Amino acid sequence: MCQEHMFSADMKQPAVEPLAGEGLSTEPPGTVRSALRRPYRPAQVREAVQRAVCERCRATHTPCDTDALADALLVASELTTNAILHGGGITDVRVDVAGPGVRVSVSDRSTELPVARPAAGPQGRLTPGGHGWPIVCLLSRDIRVRDLPTGGKCISALVPLP
Repeated sequence: MCQEHMFSADMKQPAVEPLAGEGLSTEPPGTVRSALRRPYRPAQVREAVQRAVCERCRATHTPCDTDALADALLVASELTTNAILHGGGITDVRVDVAGPGVRVSVSDRSTELPVARPAAGPQGRLTPGGHGWPIVCLLSRDIRVRDLPTGGKCISALVPLP
């Protein structure tokens, strides 16, 4: 796991955050939340991120930074792909755009922490895979991993938006 990012198994935050329109909203203008229906696929999560970021740009009358959006799309894709390949499948996805960026949260069935694998095998040859978690760590400013009360974990990554 990235050393500069936080891990806490005892965070007291709910596993599922309420969506906009559920209850009273005290969120600033431009806050966008999105939940997806199952089954979750990387392309579906990328579309939700793009939709949420574009809605924020429209609501705040600010231009959309294509580089920041590309970073957020890549992080969303890596988190969902890793949950499918290494986490026993995706159990929930949340996309929240507020304040400094877009937060992508992906829950899966595994309690195993993500790890970065070496790019080279024992004989010094490059091996496929193992690049997703380092990419998430490089492009995100705040990564949180928490255990879920029903089992599994939720990985949440904040990608900055200008």
